[in-house]
Amino acid sequence: MELQKLSNGNHHHDFAPLEEGVPPEEETFLPHKSDGTKKTQFTDFEGKTSFGMSAFNLSNAIMGSGILGLSYAMSNTGIVFFLILLTCIALLSSYSIHLLLSSAGVVGIRAYEQLGFRAFGHPGKIVAAVVITLHNIGAMSSYLFIVKYELPLVIQAFLGQTSPSDDWFMNGNYLIVIVSAGIILPLALMKHLGYLGYTSGFSLMCMVFFLSSVIYKRFKITCPLEAFANSSANSTIPDDMCEPKLFTINQETAYTIPILAFAFVCHPEVLPIYTELRNPTKRRMQNIGNLSILAMFIMYLLTGIFGYLTFYGYTEAELLHMYSKVDPLDTLILCVRLAVLVAVTLTVPVVLFPIRRAILQLLFPEKPFHWVRHVAIAVCLLFTVNLLVILCPTIRDIFGIIGATTAPSLIFILPSLFYIRIVPIEQEPMTSRPKIQAAIFCSLGFVFMAMSLTFIGLDWTSGEKRSIGH
Repeated sequence: MELQKLSNGNHHHDFAPLEEGVPPEEETFLPHKSDGTKKTQFTDFEGKTSFGMSAFNLSNAIMGSGILGLSYAMSNTGIVFFLILLTCIALLSSYSIHLLLSSAGVVGIRAYEQLGFRAFGHPGKIVAAVVITLHNIGAMSSYLFIVKYELPLVIQAFLGQTSPSDDWFMNGNYLIVIVSAGIILPLALMKHLGYLGYTSGFSLMCMVFFLSSVIYKRFKITCPLEAFANSSANSTIPDDMCEPKLFTINQETAYTIPILAFAFVCHPEVLPIYTELRNPTKRRMQNIGNLSILAMFIMYLLTGIFGYLTFYGYTEAELLHMYSKVDPLDTLILCVRLAVLVAVTLTVPVVLFPIRRAILQLLFPEKPFHWVRHVAIAVCLLFTVNLLVILCPTIRDIFGIIGATTAPSLIFILPSLFYIRIVPIEQEPMTSRPKIQAAIFCSLGFVFMAMSLTFIGLDWTSGEKRSIGH
């Protein structure tokens, strides 16, 4: 086992003191079996989730609504540059998971917030919990925004209507409340995250169907000069609009780099999934992380390439809208819209679990599991997210700021700082290569954050709207 009890005397002197009156083992270590004398905490149970289900859950946590904009990102970088960026970010994300698991293995903690406490005391715990909460609320909101705007179009198509009606069931605000109460809430009330492996697997199958449709359409649609030229105010069409580009540098190229980085954010879910893994070891969980990242890398790459090679220079930020411009009554694209809606809906409960865990770690760290508290937090979170999606029509910019600050923190900054602070100096001095690498990795996170905020600020000042998403 990679986890070590603090009572062995090897490392307890290297860390900040625990809360007063709480023994080290009760505060941080997650035993596999209770000895009958220690109070059960909400994380104290033997992991029962299989390797495959854990990989489904983590893959589902990685996959986000940003997959719809990857072809647009490729149009602003070129095929080769996109491949280089995507490969680098996937490798960096895997390294970040390694840092998290190494830190967790040293002190026997499988909670992101408790790693923050061990590294920096209460301030570290609070910062980690707040960052996770803000980031995942933003992710949940982006998914429900897709439901709000896409579900009415699907219903309209099934009813055979050519234009939207004023019926209540065509109102996106009513629909997200119904979906949240009828589908998302029951799944979010499950006690353990591992049980969502089945819905995560189905969600991933929906996105595989989306990818298959994108590949199929590539060979059915020629470069849509007429469809887009007729709707364009410009009568002159550049000759290279239907030619693939290997390298492209334009005003939006640097803006797409952080978007690609956000596409691999899954780090709040790594430790909860690790907690519920059957026979948990660092190597086993790292393999799950590597497999999930590889699967999403392949999906992202194929989606980006085949979507881009369908529309070339005409590619816009939302890929599904492009197909609708070519043929608004396309049955296959209607089914794809429905599959994407199912996928993002089933992803919301997976994203909700780390928020609830962060709140429990922050407000009720010593309390045993209680159903009332478990249900109440889920209901309050869904109510808050629904309210944000209903009342804030420009919430994309708000969560763009949140994503620009929290995503680099979760991928680069916090895992590096945890590793540097938690791994004992006796084991790895500050001048050792692993800690120097972690310090450089942390610096890279601040660079990403500065770039993201800069380009979002340029968006606001220029009045242009670009797509930001996980």
